[in-house]
Amino acid sequence: MVRPYLPLNSLRAFEAAARHLSFTRAAIELCVTQAAVSHQVKLLEQRLGVSLFRRLPRGLMITEEGLALLPALQDSFDRMADMLERFEGGHVREVLKLGTVGTLAVGWLLPRLADFREQYPFIDLRLSTNNNRVDIAAEGLDYTIKFGNGAWHDIEAEPLFEAPLSVLCTPSIARQLSAPEDVAHQTLLRSYRADEWPGWFETAGVTPPPIRGMVFDSSVLMIEAALQGAGVALAPPLMFSRQLAAGELEQPFPIWISKGSYWLMRLKSRSVTPAMEMFRKWISKMAEETRAQLQN
Repeated sequence: MVRPYLPLNSLRAFEAAARHLSFTRAAIELCVTQAAVSHQVKLLEQRLGVSLFRRLPRGLMITEEGLALLPALQDSFDRMADMLERFEGGHVREVLKLGTVGTLAVGWLLPRLADFREQYPFIDLRLSTNNNRVDIAAEGLDYTIKFGNGAWHDIEAEPLFEAPLSVLCTPSIARQLSAPEDVAHQTLLRSYRADEWPGWFETAGVTPPPIRGMVFDSSVLMIEAALQGAGVALAPPLMFSRQLAAGELEQPFPIWISKGSYWLMRLKSRSVTPAMEMFRKWISKMAEETRAQLQN
């Protein structure tokens, strides 16, 4: 494609003047004289055959023609500036957009990100969290990490690791639990997945009691309630190892249930960028280490 000549100086002068509604302030920003800005804008007006500003006694008022031109210029200059800023030390910085379940982000991913930054300093990771419900396309994500069975339509999913659930509670509540059946007499904090507590009681050989009480859409929030003595939680100990190591939480019984795995996901239609491939290899290695830890 052969592009027509672009009067970049005139376009830059107009864009700055339009933002400031002042030739003087635009000139200060561009490190030129006020007369130079005015001249460049006049050249652009002559080329387009329209008036872009109405000159007022105290400043400028942009015309409809100017308003039509301004958004395209601002977007173009912003994109060029963003691209130039991505070059650093002979490398181009790449942006990687990752969405993940909040529990995994806090309990597993964040403690490992220093290693990722050290290995890949030219990848800018932009992290957002969710409660396992996310629209990858609508949010413009490169990857997302979800909990489930891996069967998602139009999704390429790579398994990371399981995160088995177990009873977690404060030490004071743990002292009241001498056998698994004692859990049935506690307030049961639960997630929106209704089969978790019945599954745990069945694994423990206990008839499940009626499951009532508070429902949480995040294990992080559920555990915070447990830490405040609101009841016992059924959550993955792997994600709360810091609280367990600090003695804030206890796992009173070595009884576990698994309801799925964490998966690294991308749209099948999404082309894999170098940054995406580097992240995939890195997180696969971290997941392999975690799987080995769970087996020991």
